[in-house]
Amino acid sequence: MTPGSPDLHVIFGTGPLGLALMRELRARGHRVRMINRSARVGFAKDLSTEVGGGDAADPKLTREVCEGASVVYHCVGLPYARWNEFPGIMRGIVEGAASAGARLVYGDNLYGYGHVDGPIRDGLPESATTVKGRLRIEAATLLLDAHRAGRVRAAIGRGSDFFGPGATDNAMLGARVFGRLVAGKPAQFVGDPDRLHSYTYLPDFARALARLGEDDAGAGQSWIVPNAPAVTTRSIVQSIARIAGTGAKIAVLAPWMVGLLGVFSPVMRELKEMLYEFTDDFVTDSTRFEDSFDLHATPLDTALADTVAWWKAPPTATETLESPSRRRILP
Repeated sequence: MTPGSPDLHVIFGTGPLGLALMRELRARGHRVRMINRSARVGFAKDLSTEVGGGDAADPKLTREVCEGASVVYHCVGLPYARWNEFPGIMRGIVEGAASAGARLVYGDNLYGYGHVDGPIRDGLPESATTVKGRLRIEAATLLLDAHRAGRVRAAIGRGSDFFGPGATDNAMLGARVFGRLVAGKPAQFVGDPDRLHSYTYLPDFARALARLGEDDAGAGQSWIVPNAPAVTTRSIVQSIARIAGTGAKIAVLAPWMVGLLGVFSPVMRELKEMLYEFTDDFVTDSTRFEDSFDLHATPLDTALADTVAWWKAPPTATETLESPSRRRILP
């Protein structure tokens, strides 16, 4: 890094969380490099962001793309059917961050806690028995073991089901809720819409990860990122409809139907073991992060209004970026 130049932050993963984090880091004045398999990313024009590609499980690749980085972020998302790749990806990204002497921040979810009786808070044992929960535990354990061994300074930020600008097809509140309500169609939801649920606003998740990347006070620990107070999904649907000026109807898919559809749909088959998140209360307690870093969740009505505005006028002028220096950065 040349004197006076922005420090380099490398983000593995270019899904909704990775892109939200990129925007947050750019706003903070950091130089950003994004990595995915293809080296191509579609987002609103931002030619100042580098893009590179390759397999995050390949240590040779991760060492090369992380060279010169001060902070590395793991925001890789995969379809459920490929979650068995997460431990290998974590090993690869740890190797890249360690070789650069960079701090490593992992954007995780809450699957590792399993079915919890009461609010999910920092310090609870990770006792999931689901296949996907155990895979998340394995990946997080690999990271914290590397931290304890002195290989890398690491922190974990854990968010719940997220929503916000850019969260579309794979988000529970994305196209099936925001998208349909803004279009005047009934929202679609799997589970019980009258149970309390904590949802994470994507820009809040990004701010929390950026803070963990800048502040070593979070190292060696996992943190539940700030969430607004839990409400029912039905009340969220009503608020979205009020803000959008449309009807607030909701079509509910009963859990037994998920099992039936799982016979034909791999996605539904994989979703079945995680339905407890939506058939029971699923509430987080993020006060430890908020008190430690003086960073709080965006008020829910503000977050919903900003997301409705995005759905009403999503970016139309997008570019698929490929780093002009790709061959220099990557094999």
